[in-house]
Amino acid sequence: MTATSREVRFSLSSLEVAGKVWGEPGGLPVIGLHGWLDNAATFDHIAPSLEGIHLVALDLPGHGLSDHLPMAGYSLWQQASTVLQVAEDLGWERFALLGHSMGAIISGILTGSLPERIIGAAMIDGLMPFTSEADDAPKQMARFFKSSLAVGNKRKPVYDSVEKAISARVRGGTTSITSDAASCLVERGLMPDHGGWTWRTDPQLMLPSPLRFTNRHADSFIESITSPTMLVLANQGVMHKHPQVLDRIERFKNIQLHKMDGGHHLHLEAEAPAVAGLLNDFYASLSTTDSSAS
Repeated sequence: MTATSREVRFSLSSLEVAGKVWGEPGGLPVIGLHGWLDNAATFDHIAPSLEGIHLVALDLPGHGLSDHLPMAGYSLWQQASTVLQVAEDLGWERFALLGHSMGAIISGILTGSLPERIIGAAMIDGLMPFTSEADDAPKQMARFFKSSLAVGNKRKPVYDSVEKAISARVRGGTTSITSDAASCLVERGLMPDHGGWTWRTDPQLMLPSPLRFTNRHADSFIESITSPTMLVLANQGVMHKHPQVLDRIERFKNIQLHKMDGGHHLHLEAEAPAVAGLLNDFYASLSTTDSSAS
């Protein structure tokens, strides 16, 4: 695949969604889904090395160059619905997925829910959402209500250079990331403001979820996956902070598990060539086993 990507926009019923495209029609159709607070540039370092696929990497609503949603609009299932709307716009009845972190969780929801639509899914350091049990729901909803009342009073930071915004992302992220990797995400995630630069990201994305899946809900989606599915698990990634999640992942025998040294954004860092190699093997196997891919 060429190193050059092209921009694309999808005019959906209620919003516009932006994205980046690598490859040409005729390759395996793949929709790419980034992580929380990231954008389509998350695939900049691996997409040029992927072979035989037509990759459409999205800026999910609220991220990158895509529109924002109304109040209380963000949920895993809402984002998954947007992915399906884009697939409809592309005319893709069946397609594969490439997801990182939150994008991997969304991929799991779609693959478990709609096996007839999903040819296969490759996930990078993400599979299970944060969960809580039914008895915790009132407290979780209260956290959302209180935070949502305050979100309009918070001002976004303004940086006098892109370089300072990159440094802020490196220092302030919830997971470690190199400056080179952060620069891909930051440059697509900024907009001019008062002579400087601020984040395009919707502040609502920082709100706590009003409702979470229970453990049983989360397990059920993964257990329902019948399409070929691969997970690249970073040995120094985000899920290693949650040993109980790792234990659950090991129990899913329907997931091809590949463990690799590297951090949460290993597909954007030094490990990118190795990740691309795993992805090429996976997508090649889908191309040979699914005659309906177009």
